[in-house]
Amino acid sequence: MFTYKKIFSSCSVDNLAKAKTFYSDTLGLRVTQTPEGLSVEVAPDYALFFYPKPDHQPATFTVLNFQVEKIETAVDQLTASGVKFLQYEGEIKTDKKGIARPANGPQIAWFTDPAGNIISVVEGRYPDGRKAP
Repeated sequence: MFTYKKIFSSCSVDNLAKAKTFYSDTLGLRVTQTPEGLSVEVAPDYALFFYPKPDHQPATFTVLNFQVEKIETAVDQLTASGVKFLQYEGEIKTDKKGIARPANGPQIAWFTDPAGNIISVVEGRYPDGRKAP
């Protein structure tokens, strides 16, 4: 096994100033700017690092998931802060608020940061009451 000092994930953005405002002001996370980019503290001892990339392409997958106790409350709070939730049809159909409520999985809602990277809020329980991972 190798040894390491710290764990973090990273992805690109096209505008550091917009990302900094979104993650600090809209989501209320602690953001530290460095010469290389932005370190966003998403949990104790864990950060998501955003670096500028001129030819940035948004991730086509969810880069960050926030597990919440009550998805309705989280969606309402984020919507009040200006977050717009994604709408999906088909297999992952979302309701008018943007919440997917599958019969056999946790409730989840997706939104994007200013660079188009996908983020979600996930309720901590399945609809039948079982605790989600």
